[in-house]
Amino acid sequence: MKETSGPVEISVIMPAYNEEECVEGTLRELCGVLRKTGRSFEILAVDDGSTDGTPAVLKKVAAELPELRVIRLAPNSGQSAATKAGFRAARGGVLVTLDADGQNDPADIPRLLEQLDRCDVCCGYRGKRQDSFAKRAGSRLANAVRNRALKEQVRDTGCTLKAFRAEWARELPLEWRGMHRFLPALLAMRGARIGEIPVRHRPRAAGRSKYTNWGRLKETIWDLWAVRWMQKRYRRFAVEEQA
Repeated sequence: MKETSGPVEISVIMPAYNEEECVEGTLRELCGVLRKTGRSFEILAVDDGSTDGTPAVLKKVAAELPELRVIRLAPNSGQSAATKAGFRAARGGVLVTLDADGQNDPADIPRLLEQLDRCDVCCGYRGKRQDSFAKRAGSRLANAVRNRALKEQVRDTGCTLKAFRAEWARELPLEWRGMHRFLPALLAMRGARIGEIPVRHRPRAAGRSKYTNWGRLKETIWDLWAVRWMQKRYRRFAVEEQA
């Protein structure tokens, strides 16, 4: 990982697992968008133990983009762990997450950042998903079940494109696999104000998804009850006096 040189305004965390065909284009597009904001930034590409050519691609791009830092996990540990590693290493006052496959549009990031004047976390939701009917239907069902169980009204927790005030994100319990799907619930427990805006969603240009409806459902059911248990047991408090 590159040497750090002090704080920046924005840190973008991008987990990547076996995305050798997509990751370079996503990084270059993302960097172009962020440079136009006029704000200082860094990009943290978290390679989650990829077994294809992703590490070599990231090394090549990092030599050309000074804003890019690369973190590599071993072994493959899942998107939650990769996100946590990025949060821990980030130097920005605002943290943004997005996928490496290019389906999230980096051009939506400035709109997410604008919302942080009114909320602590802004979640994108995919207004027109460019996925198969089965995938869209599975996502709608999963969001409905999750919202009912957790008493939420979050439209699309599966959309990775989100912006956070850094102080809310860094201590999230993401060491457990699958917890990235419950970020709004975990943050709301702590008192964070949650906002949402529609974001663009693009067809996958190359590679293939790492998730299936059935595989995601099997994990999410157990995780859902774990988060529901956390909600019931969680207590917020403030220290009024300390001698």
